[in-house]
Amino acid sequence: MLEANCNDRRSLRDRVARPCVAAWIIAALSLSPVSVAAQQESAPAPAQAQTKIPPLNPAARLRAQSNLVRIDVEVTDGSGKPIKGLSASQFEVTDDGKSQKISVFSYSDIEKIETAGEGNAAPVVVPVDSSAAGVTDTLPDQLRDRRMIVLFFDMTSMETDDILRAHGAAEKFLKQQMTPADLVAVVVFSMRLAVLANFTNDRAVLNKAIAQLVPGAASQIANPLYAAAQNGEYDVQEDTGAAYTADQTEFNVFNTDQKLAAVEGLANVLAGIPGRKALVEFTGGITQTGEENRAELRAATDAANRANVSIYSIDARGMFATPPGGDATTSAATGTSMFSGAAVYHQTDEREDSRDTLATLSTDTGGRAFFDLGDLSDALPKIQQENGGYYLLGYDLPPDVKRDGRWRAVRVKVNAPGAHVRYRNGYYAPRDFQHLEKEDRDQQLADAMRSESPEVDLPIAVETAMFRLSDQQVYVPISAKLSSSALDWAQKHNRREAVFDFAAEVRVAPSGQSVAALRDTITVHLDEQRFQQVKSANLVYQGGVVLTPGTYRLKFLARENESGKIGTFEQALIVPPRPAERMALSSVLLSSQLVPVEKSSEVQTKGQGIRAQLTASPLEMAGEKIVPSVTRFFTQQQTLYVFFQAYYPEKAGKSEALDASALRAGLVFFRGGVQVNATPLLAPAQTDPKSRTASFRISLPLAKLPPGRYTVQAVVIAAGTQQSAFGRAYLALEQAPVAPAAPSPAVPPTIVP
Repeated sequence: MLEANCNDRRSLRDRVARPCVAAWIIAALSLSPVSVAAQQESAPAPAQAQTKIPPLNPAARLRAQSNLVRIDVEVTDGSGKPIKGLSASQFEVTDDGKSQKISVFSYSDIEKIETAGEGNAAPVVVPVDSSAAGVTDTLPDQLRDRRMIVLFFDMTSMETDDILRAHGAAEKFLKQQMTPADLVAVVVFSMRLAVLANFTNDRAVLNKAIAQLVPGAASQIANPLYAAAQNGEYDVQEDTGAAYTADQTEFNVFNTDQKLAAVEGLANVLAGIPGRKALVEFTGGITQTGEENRAELRAATDAANRANVSIYSIDARGMFATPPGGDATTSAATGTSMFSGAAVYHQTDEREDSRDTLATLSTDTGGRAFFDLGDLSDALPKIQQENGGYYLLGYDLPPDVKRDGRWRAVRVKVNAPGAHVRYRNGYYAPRDFQHLEKEDRDQQLADAMRSESPEVDLPIAVETAMFRLSDQQVYVPISAKLSSSALDWAQKHNRREAVFDFAAEVRVAPSGQSVAALRDTITVHLDEQRFQQVKSANLVYQGGVVLTPGTYRLKFLARENESGKIGTFEQALIVPPRPAERMALSSVLLSSQLVPVEKSSEVQTKGQGIRAQLTASPLEMAGEKIVPSVTRFFTQQQTLYVFFQAYYPEKAGKSEALDASALRAGLVFFRGGVQVNATPLLAPAQTDPKSRTASFRISLPLAKLPPGRYTVQAVVIAAGTQQSAFGRAYLALEQAPVAPAAPSPAVPPTIVP
């Protein structure tokens, strides 16, 4: 029989000094953050009537670093007619002033199909979300020499009259201006992106899609002209007659980001279709509110350039003159602004502000912006002309180019008499993790959390368990082990530093409603001596959530912030209700390590979100915390710590009260289905009569067990009653390594927060 101790009281110093220590050390980032689950479950969302563009899945692709830059170049003569037959040797390309060697060269002859007549206009349909159509150097046959046009209607920025003007321009284009070379798609953004028609040359399908454009609530979200005055601009207040007028600036920050995010999302989807795409956006303007929208504007521009999308913005407000001080929909200005001219200047500033973003999007993506048009359809033939035949040039940048995300200017020259060249004048370089902004890093975590595919760049192992706090609440500790071989440590001022992000989300199955979440950023600072001690240690994170009985899906992710590597883990969780009349057992935790509850100055924790304030974690006892063995791998030199709880009913029978002191527990070891050893029955290490919980912590040396795989069964009985319960855990035991000739170095202290 194995010798066991129900609550090992030896000091940490005594245990560390013992010769039978672990062959490898776990540096535990032991935390006590807890997220509380919601008590109710929401109803399922109604089915969507329109085709919704699905979210991108960045994890569902192979990752490869590519430095190939593609630039489409339009070469025309003095009359605007495309110049064909040029060779790659006639083009000179510079990137940030450095000459580049052209490695990809082709010509798309759109004029050939455009002038061939209706006879060659065979029916073609290409899905907007065409993930099967990868970006290749050779265009697929059905898209070769085609002009790809997306009619994009931003309903959130256009008022009723603007929508009617845009609708009329689209109808005229389809009836009179569309050519056999055109493949047109119709996309609308109201509360979400929706595809009304995929790329096709079928006018009947396109006309049916255009007919669905009707004014609605989305066109009344906000007045796109409103913006807070910037430095050096006029600020005009309107008298609304209300006692309090809310500041719309904060609302418009998110409203603008929403519009830009829609452009970015559509560009990302179009990246799956090879070749140049013209995104014709009918809009009532996009007003920035300052620096708040710069990040999203840059993201939209970057996405369009990477997807080879040129944005053509058409101001659907057209040409009109507003009366000084505003029309009947605008309240009178207060103070002296009406008499000093400030009100009129403010009108002009508002209109120009709403156009600046459109001009930036168009210019930086190789398109154009059209303002003050009497007939919006006048812009479309010009867009067709600018998207005629073009040369596709590609060049490879050196692998040592900095991935800092800055703008890189591109210049193209053509050695041909009388040639006029038009091309995208630059692009944003790709960014590695160290150059990402905070918003981009947060978005990376959000994308990984929503992705249906796992992230495996950072190897992690995760262990969960269940311990009852009350009849309706269960604490689920989450322990994650990070492989030391995958960790990158930064060196700063003769110290080593590593920063980690950990996040977990629990959703109800099958509805998918999020009921619990936690997010922690852990920073570890070590001097050089401590780093040498723990550099090969496997770090362990400990967090937890509180759930009510039900069926859930847990997703956990960890990110190492030096390289940006991410690892994810998913698991189904079933939290059963507490039995009313019989004893139940918690999970059985196996460990080889106890750590002090006190926090360490070497580890700083920054938590986000709302957490439950637990006075103490169930894993803490007598000032120590048990660190679960995530891998359940042990050696004969180690001491095994087994922790579990028994939850007993208030009465053993109809009238007999159950006393916690009558409970006894022991461990039984099975190997290959045969019992090989057992411990004596021991009393609880701690009891809580209020929650009717008895906690057991049993420790025993593993030297007497031979190597192999074991089933550890915990058995709890109530003496003198029929109440009993058992739980199981599994472990692998390896033979103790041969003792080295020289004394082993001291075991470094465990890292705790």
